[in-house]
Amino acid sequence: MVPTIIAVLVAVAIAVVITYFATLNYHRKVSEAKIGSAEQKAREIIDDAVKTADAKKREALLEAKEESIKAKNDFEKETKERRAELQRYEKRVLNKEEAIDRKADALEKKEQSLSHKESSLDKQRAKVEELHAKRLQELERISGLTSEQAKDYLLKTVEDDVKREMAVLVKELETRAKEDAAKKAKDYVVTAIQKCAADHVAETTISLVQLPNDEMKGRIIGREGRNIRTIETLTGVDLIIDDTPEAVILSSFDPVRREVARIALEKLIVDGRIHPARIEEMVEKAQNEVEQIMREEGEAAVLEVGVHGIRPELVRLLGKMKYRTSYGQNALKHSIEVAQLSGLLAGEIGEDVRLAKRAGLLHDIGKSVDHEMEGSHISIGVDLCKRYKESQVVINAVESHHGDVEPTSLIACIVQAADTISAARPGARRETLETYTTRLKQLEEIAGSFKGVDKTFAIQAGREIRVMVVPEQVSDADMVLMARDISKQIENELDYPGQIKVNVIRESRSVAYAK
Repeated sequence: MVPTIIAVLVAVAIAVVITYFATLNYHRKVSEAKIGSAEQKAREIIDDAVKTADAKKREALLEAKEESIKAKNDFEKETKERRAELQRYEKRVLNKEEAIDRKADALEKKEQSLSHKESSLDKQRAKVEELHAKRLQELERISGLTSEQAKDYLLKTVEDDVKREMAVLVKELETRAKEDAAKKAKDYVVTAIQKCAADHVAETTISLVQLPNDEMKGRIIGREGRNIRTIETLTGVDLIIDDTPEAVILSSFDPVRREVARIALEKLIVDGRIHPARIEEMVEKAQNEVEQIMREEGEAAVLEVGVHGIRPELVRLLGKMKYRTSYGQNALKHSIEVAQLSGLLAGEIGEDVRLAKRAGLLHDIGKSVDHEMEGSHISIGVDLCKRYKESQVVINAVESHHGDVEPTSLIACIVQAADTISAARPGARRETLETYTTRLKQLEEIAGSFKGVDKTFAIQAGREIRVMVVPEQVSDADMVLMARDISKQIENELDYPGQIKVNVIRESRSVAYAK
């Protein structure tokens, strides 16, 4: 029994060993087969990579060769173009050189010809001098006088004859001039006055500013009077707030300051915000506006008269005269009128019209700054003209137009006469206060007669009428027709100098209070 078991165990052991070795041999063969397959695939991948690399190499070489050929072709093309351009330039230079050579030859020939002519002229001049000397010698021999003695004798004879004839002529001219002088002077003056027509505005030392309501007076005065004090301090103008309904009076002898204050106050009233900081801002804006107005008025005056070349500083001072008056006569309008009269008078007697106009326009230039500087407007005007390099004729005209200095030219006498005519002609000096106030009242009545008008304000000395309309009753389109109708009615019913601006204003406001 035991031996049988042992035999079985041995047989089983032998079978296990055989099975193990058989399995091991199978796995070895499978591994060898897989390794062989992997090596074959690796070789195939390497072969494909080598083929791809060769193909890309060939493509890169072909592209490089194409780029090289293209660059070579471009270079050759550009080289040909530049060579052609250089050939054209070379041809042009050669043509110019040939032209220069031809001109040089022509100039050389001309120079030779001129040299020959010059030598010929020298010979002829020497011959003429020789003949002249012989002629003088022959004349001296025949007359028995030297050339100097003969010259003195002839001059003395001619001088005596000329003196006698000149004395007779002067006497005749004096007689004729005395007979015609008075008549011609009257004709010249009358003709000049008839041809010249200028507008004048009479102004005083006060300006009136209309208010929308009496409540605005308290806002202008401000708390404890700080607003009114600020306005007076910044502008140098006295504000008179009295019982005059819806109006404030500005008083100052300086018209420029008064105009600045008027514009600033009107801007403040329209803006509605009245406090010291806003007042200072509006005063500065008003000063800039007045400065601009003065420059524009000066340029307009120069353009109207037709005088050119006046320095910008003098043009600005001319514009400043818009706010200066003399016996109620506007200084700028007076200067323009004197310039026009001077030009007309100069034309009548044959003098320089432009110079006469220039002297007439500048004759009162000193009045633009006589409020700021000591001295008469004549001395100040002379200093200004000298400072800005005006001619001596203009300076003398300014200096002598009131007869303080003797005039040294006819232009100065013309300016003196034109100044007298402008100041003395009827209606030049002053428009009566009654006529002025009547016209303002009529303006406001005409504008107020239209339907939808709320309030009217005649400002700018009656040169502008502002019409406030009710926005619910008058549309924007109706405003245009209303402005035209008001202007037509003013033209038909009133007589006035210059023009009147009709300003129709339509405004809607919404007010709320934060509590």
